[in-house]
Amino acid sequence: MADTHPRLRAVWDLSVAEVREYCGRHEYDGTIQDLSPAGVRAGLHALTQAAAAGEPLADDHDEAHLAVFERARQVSLGQLELHRSNPYFHIGNLDLACYDREYAPAEQRERARAQHLAAWPKGADAAIAALDAVAAPVGKALAGAARGLAAGIPADADPDVSAAARAAHARLVRHLEHAAADGRPDAALGASALAALMSSSEGIDLDLGRLAERADAERDRLSGRLAESCAQIDPDQPAMQVARELVRQHPDADGVIDAAREWTRRAIEFTAGAGLVPYNDGECLVMLAPESRRWAMAMMATAAPGEPEGPSRYYITPPDPSWPRSEAEEWLEVFSDTTLPGITVHEVAPGHFSHGRAIRRAPTEVRRTLHSEAFVEGWAHYAEELCVEEGFCDSDPRFAVGVWLEALVRVTRLACAIGIHTSGMTVAEGARRFESDTHLTGQAALAEASRATFDPTYGRYTWGKLEIMALRERARAAWGSGFSLHRFHSALLELGSPPLGLLDTAVRRG
Repeated sequence: MADTHPRLRAVWDLSVAEVREYCGRHEYDGTIQDLSPAGVRAGLHALTQAAAAGEPLADDHDEAHLAVFERARQVSLGQLELHRSNPYFHIGNLDLACYDREYAPAEQRERARAQHLAAWPKGADAAIAALDAVAAPVGKALAGAARGLAAGIPADADPDVSAAARAAHARLVRHLEHAAADGRPDAALGASALAALMSSSEGIDLDLGRLAERADAERDRLSGRLAESCAQIDPDQPAMQVARELVRQHPDADGVIDAAREWTRRAIEFTAGAGLVPYNDGECLVMLAPESRRWAMAMMATAAPGEPEGPSRYYITPPDPSWPRSEAEEWLEVFSDTTLPGITVHEVAPGHFSHGRAIRRAPTEVRRTLHSEAFVEGWAHYAEELCVEEGFCDSDPRFAVGVWLEALVRVTRLACAIGIHTSGMTVAEGARRFESDTHLTGQAALAEASRATFDPTYGRYTWGKLEIMALRERARAAWGSGFSLHRFHSALLELGSPPLGLLDTAVRRG
């Protein structure tokens, strides 16, 4: 870290879990960020001092990129103090699954895991001290994820360390259960806070009302595309009825991972053959998710840019054998013959896996380690519709149906995030919105609406996609006959995961 720019290091120090796992900065292995009130104040003070003393970066885009992240930390942890109201920060801080990937010899990773586990009592107590403003819906939504952290404790851990960690973990879980029962009933951030959070993280002066209008227009466009694709399958039935019947066709629990492996192969071959992204190398393994990460149905853990070359992992979580049949069936519908292909395109190619291969080649440390979440998810979401446009599975309309279904879920997230945090929408009303605008029903719709309470920017998938699609049209206009998808995607991914407000650099420099 001696050669790292002090301003960049100060941003990393306020994002330890993220830069360790997703950027491969393993100098942070075995450590837990101090997210106590005093620890956060100290980190923000260090950030302010580094910004005041540090020289601007030589590249004007990188300077702007770094400045966005400095501002975002000041807003999220300083102005909004989200570490006091959102347990998600603390859950990620304690998570031990970051040591599962084989980025280093097993002995080194297990030593780091043991050091991290030994710090759990301090981390849990810091979390309890900080989390004095947790709303009841947030506590309820995240209590289960907090409980799941214990699954990462190794069976062969030192007994004394394990006992202390489990006791600390139990204290944190009780704290969240208390918040779930007795916290304030309203989880809304408010319009000004949500606008500040989203604007600062992407370097954009965001108009939430205009974004809500864009979300409604996108919903209408996607509904029309869904109707067109479903009519190719059964023109006599309403589109959503056709879609809900299609998602009931899926592999059984034992066949989900094999199906994902086949779609991974096909997605990678198509992406390479069509020349959609600048890099088509690397290995992508399809595996059962680690136990502590099985709250996610599917996720990508890429070979991080700060690590030696190694495989990326596309994690899949089939339903637990102990679940009731109805719950297992609902879970398996996510991996249906209609939706799994699009999910795989999103996670693998030309989505997250392909993006990860480009990030490893990004030319500067800023671009390799400071990742806009809206760009990361927006790119992968854009990749789904891109594959429809470029003819992937064009002989089978189910692929397009799956893409439109997933897109409707994402755009409904955006609408519900804005509604719940700015317009008085309740979680129950959000769930009804999912049931009316998407194929989700019951507990699945409720879970999606509940996520808005602790992940207020989860509309980033659609927001990022829309900005990338708009940029593509600006590139077409600027480059004329010189435009190609390969040129556009290469120029864009050379920026790493840029804040949405800085995307035009790709057109100027591409």
